Amino acid sequence: MTKTLLILAGDGIGPEVAAEAEKVLNWLRDNRGLDVAIEHDLVGGISIDTHGVPLTEAALDKARAADAILLGAVGGPKWAGQPYDKRPEAGLLGVRKALDLFANLRPALCFPALADASSLKREIVEGLDLLFVRELVGGVYFGEPRGITDLGNGERRGINTQVYTTSEIHRVARVAFELARKRGNKVHSSEKHNVMESGLLWKEEVQKLHDAEYADVQLEHILADNCAMQLVRAPKQFDVILTDNLFGDLLSDAAAMLTGSLGMLPSASLGAKDPVTGKQPAMYEPIHGSAPDIAGKGIANPCATILSVAMALRFSFDQGALADKLEQAVSQTLSDGVRTGDIWVEGCQKVGTSGMGDAVLERLAALG
Repeated sequence: MTKTLLILAGDGIGPEVAAEAEKVLNWLRDNRGLDVAIEHDLVGGISIDTHGVPLTEAALDKARAADAILLGAVGGPKWAGQPYDKRPEAGLLGVRKALDLFANLRPALCFPALADASSLKREIVEGLDLLFVRELVGGVYFGEPRGITDLGNGERRGINTQVYTTSEIHRVARVAFELARKRGNKVHSSEKHNVMESGLLWKEEVQKLHDAEYADVQLEHILADNCAMQLVRAPKQFDVILTDNLFGDLLSDAAAMLTGSLGMLPSASLGAKDPVTGKQPAMYEPIHGSAPDIAGKGIANPCATILSVAMALRFSFDQGALADKLEQAVSQTLSDGVRTGDIWVEGCQKVGTSGMGDAVLERLAALG
């Protein structure tokens, strides 16, 4: 049956990188028999400008019906003065929450050709291949109560609530353990149980699930601040890092720089499979932002978005072989010295957004 992919290109460089991903998808449809229908809609600032809201009900209905979503990026200074529930980011959070995309997979892979592009020494990052499993629809980003209140006499108070339940922790931990079994069979669970009750609950419940169902997987608990330090000291000690929404946001972005550029890292956000149909809600996106300072210049790196397509091929479209080929094409492009400005070094060929997409397609076609 034909699968459906909804592209929400969003703001800033989002439409530019999404266009290169769509170019790859169209090539796979025309040349490799990929049976995927592509739809489009708006999210973020462009939806605010067009419809007055960061996410319309019509766009959300399309998202619910699609087999997968590809997101570009949202946000920018133009909409910074909006209330939080009206900002572009509310559109992204709205999709995550409505589809209950609770498991965010963020791989941090250092391609061999980019080992010198990292700010760390080559021997620290060469061969790096770790995976963050971040809880995505709970914690401090969604907890209640929240808000800013006026206390009078010039005083105000800001409140955000960090909250998790056993079931929320177990379902994301189960994803981490299952993926670890297919990788290095090791999970580091990261929290702050020494100062946060929610962190203590997280640690205890992850341990309970491990002991009951995943005793074959090596489990270590690590405080989030120590995890940050270890990521820049010896990142290759990690295989799968399981963490909550807030710490996962921070730690995975820190790990991104180990690989050379935010422009290289994809992500997948997965929900639970329908027990009857087997359909699994999923959204794929580069982890970088909308980068308004370079938007419209044609210089953004599309590799993270193209690699997000590879994740969609693997997790949503049952096309693991095509995913492998696409990842190989990106790696070969980098090895051949084709680079966008964010990863360019002396002696390499500097290309723009479209040029990088074309270079990847050229290598993909050559792979047969």
